[in-house]
Amino acid sequence: MGDSPDNPEGLPWADDDKDQAVEPRPTSAELEAEGQSSMFGGPAETPTPEVTETPIERLGTPSQSPAASGALPPDTGQPYRVLARKYRPQTFAELIGQEPMVRTLANAIKRDRLAHAFLMTGVRGVGKTSTARLIAKALNCIGPDGNGGPTIDPCGVCEPCRAIAEGRHIDVIEMDAASHTGVDDVREIIEAVRYAAVSARYKIYIIDEVHMLSRNAFNALLKTLEEPPAHVKFLFATTEVDKLPVTVLSRTQRFDLRRIPAEQLASHFAEICEKEGVEVEDEALAIVASAAEGSVRDGLSILDQAIAHADLDAEGEGGHPLVTASRLRDMLGLADKGAQRRLLEQLLDGDSAALLKAIDDQYALGVEPLALMRSVMDLVHRVTVAQVSGGDADAPSTEERDALTNLAQRLSAGQLHRLWQLLLKGHDEVRLAPDPLAALQMALLRALHAADMPDPGKLAKRIEELATVIPATGTVPGSSGSPETALAGPVANKPAVAWEALVEQVEEAGQHLAASIMRLQVRPVTVEPELLRFSRSAEYTDAIEPVLRDALFSVTGKRWIIEQVTDAQERYSLAEREEIAQRNAEEESRSHPLAMAALAAFPDAEWVEPGGGPGAAATKQWRRNA
Repeated sequence: MGDSPDNPEGLPWADDDKDQAVEPRPTSAELEAEGQSSMFGGPAETPTPEVTETPIERLGTPSQSPAASGALPPDTGQPYRVLARKYRPQTFAELIGQEPMVRTLANAIKRDRLAHAFLMTGVRGVGKTSTARLIAKALNCIGPDGNGGPTIDPCGVCEPCRAIAEGRHIDVIEMDAASHTGVDDVREIIEAVRYAAVSARYKIYIIDEVHMLSRNAFNALLKTLEEPPAHVKFLFATTEVDKLPVTVLSRTQRFDLRRIPAEQLASHFAEICEKEGVEVEDEALAIVASAAEGSVRDGLSILDQAIAHADLDAEGEGGHPLVTASRLRDMLGLADKGAQRRLLEQLLDGDSAALLKAIDDQYALGVEPLALMRSVMDLVHRVTVAQVSGGDADAPSTEERDALTNLAQRLSAGQLHRLWQLLLKGHDEVRLAPDPLAALQMALLRALHAADMPDPGKLAKRIEELATVIPATGTVPGSSGSPETALAGPVANKPAVAWEALVEQVEEAGQHLAASIMRLQVRPVTVEPELLRFSRSAEYTDAIEPVLRDALFSVTGKRWIIEQVTDAQERYSLAEREEIAQRNAEEESRSHPLAMAALAAFPDAEWVEPGGGPGAAATKQWRRNA
């Protein structure tokens, strides 16, 4: 029949079902995209570039790979990653400067003596978090064949290694304690540790900046941290280990990551620049390593900025961008090394005008006053170390090394130490001053003028030499006689001791006014039982007899005869005797050979008594009018 289908073996609707099964159904993402396009318009179509065949001779050897050649070609399909992230260590062999820790971990893995909690501490950028991730890799690596165990050299190929490196492993939980500080965050960890790992050998918790946890959060974690399940490992990282409770420190195995030496940093940065196709001067690498202060991350950040700051027109021998030391100093605001040395030499030579001009020139070039002060301090430190060690100074160039070595031979140890103290005090003043430039100028000028002061050791030796040369005559320049002559008057007219005892009795009896009069005004002539004859200075005209009579009666219980007489012989009151004795002691001190030598060496010096300023010896601590 004409209406029968061409395929009599099948049903008529079988072909329709087959055609419908062939057509793919749109996914939810495609449906959502079509909805977005219908509402807001679709994205502009990107023209497909023409693919041109490249001759085989232009492709190079097929076996050559970018990794094998050592240079990493730019990946145009991925956004730019900073050097600190791009060159994060992926194996313990790439972790520089931490050999003791790597050796300890390797031995622990070989002997199956792995602790349940590790604490990495150290300054910023030395590899604390990277070390925690490497330990997670080492514990969970299964090898390329899938049958490996914990190893200090993770393969980086297996699924656990790749997942941990990409930060997507379900059993490696990394928590930032700075944003998860409370007990609730720790409670989630405590509840989750009960369950075994999903796909890895160990469930690992990496807690960064662990010192930011609250006190209650630490207390909540203590029991779990002390006795965790066998499948759980804790890895802590912190820069402030002193803020951690002792109870936490005692439950962890601690590793103190060291600062990276500047030479090792410079070598590491040179390898990275070679991989990046950038040429850097050796002096520039030394500057970056010094500015990093032992931190790899800080150094890579500075290097990243230096590469971007490099002049595009300047190229090295291989045609690559060139990072020069001068451009790097401009970027960091550092002073030129030659200018630093000249400034230090001008300071030591005492040329104040040239010193101020050098400071102004560096400030005009954009060098911060505090950075300039630190540069001068660094030079003084290196000169001192070279002098003590007896070798060459630490410097990146031969010219600077020779200049610093000459300064070490020229200056004495005392001069260098005094200069360091003056610069250290000036550094604090520059840092806190409202006008750092003015503070820098005044601090360096103070150090310049202090260089003219004699060395204390040499000064003491000079005084001793003068003391042996000047005869000990016992006279003071400007005095008419010897100290013995000056003391003859007071000693010959010294009142009896009973008078001093009587004055003390009146003072102890509470008769303070009478005791003051007896001490300051009364010059005893005759002191006998119940009889007192005295003289006074002509300036005193008031009647003191009634006061003295009442005071002596209250002390002795007897009536005293008190008489004021005129005595031709010079006598002194107790206060006048003390003043004369003090003056004679001063004259005796001035007549000492060492004192005379010091006054001869410093003609403008002032004599200062202990506990007082200039002229304190002549200052009376009493009044004549009681």
